[in-house]
Amino acid sequence: MTLMLATLMPTVLMLAMGIAMLAVGSGSLNFVSGLLLLAFCTTSLTGYILGSMFVRRGASLAKVQNDFISSVSHELRTPLTSIRMFIETLQDERLTDPEEKQRCMDLLLREVERLDGLVSRVIDLSRYETGRHPFEMKNLALDQITEDALQAFRASTIADPTEVQVDLRAGLRVIGDRPTLALALTNLLMNAYKYADGHNRQIWLSATTAEQKVRLTVRDNGPGIPKDEQRMIFDEFERGQVAIDGRATGSGLGLAIVRAIVKAHNGTVDVESTPGHGAAFTLSLKRAGSADA
Repeated sequence: MTLMLATLMPTVLMLAMGIAMLAVGSGSLNFVSGLLLLAFCTTSLTGYILGSMFVRRGASLAKVQNDFISSVSHELRTPLTSIRMFIETLQDERLTDPEEKQRCMDLLLREVERLDGLVSRVIDLSRYETGRHPFEMKNLALDQITEDALQAFRASTIADPTEVQVDLRAGLRVIGDRPTLALALTNLLMNAYKYADGHNRQIWLSATTAEQKVRLTVRDNGPGIPKDEQRMIFDEFERGQVAIDGRATGSGLGLAIVRAIVKAHNGTVDVESTPGHGAAFTLSLKRAGSADA
């Protein structure tokens, strides 16, 4: 950037000279020379501006890439460290009790599954964001998507079930890919389950329409999300302070996956929340007409 600024100064001086030649010069030679100088300087300045934009954009992209790699490395290090520790314990034969060995093997398997799940989610997120996932866009009944998501949600929370209060207008349809939209909605439901009040957990699922959009909202009665965290929680591996303080499980990829899926559908995801009064996440998707139309 310093080099670019240094090369800019002679260009500015030449621009001033060209203007002066046009203003006070006499004769066609001075006029043509001044005009050529102006044209040259204008081109140089345009190149400088475009170059500055590309340099800044490249630096920003490099920072994002470096931050992402750093976050992935950090998230992978935890299960890998645990796996190495368990393997070393078994290898050194420090455990002689068969039950202790079995417990160690169970923990090792759990960490391997955790690592596999994390890698799979990172790969899926990359495919969604780069357009390499084969989205099959169809005219879908909204209740098909919500039922898929609710079934997945109930299966994941079978140990401590919570009934979702559903309020969907009949007959709503959207344009989208059924499996990924169901995944996005499941992520929002699981997010609500994780942060809702554990003593009186309440989750609501509703749908409304606005112009040519269907707005699908998941709301909970959790602690809410501070205003300054509402944008960053959609970034990869980012988690709010409530999640950190409460040591909530998760990789920080769920909402990033939601955002990537909805963006691929040319939709949006928004959050409205006031600390102490829960959070409401809303997916806005393109509304479709009758399947027979």
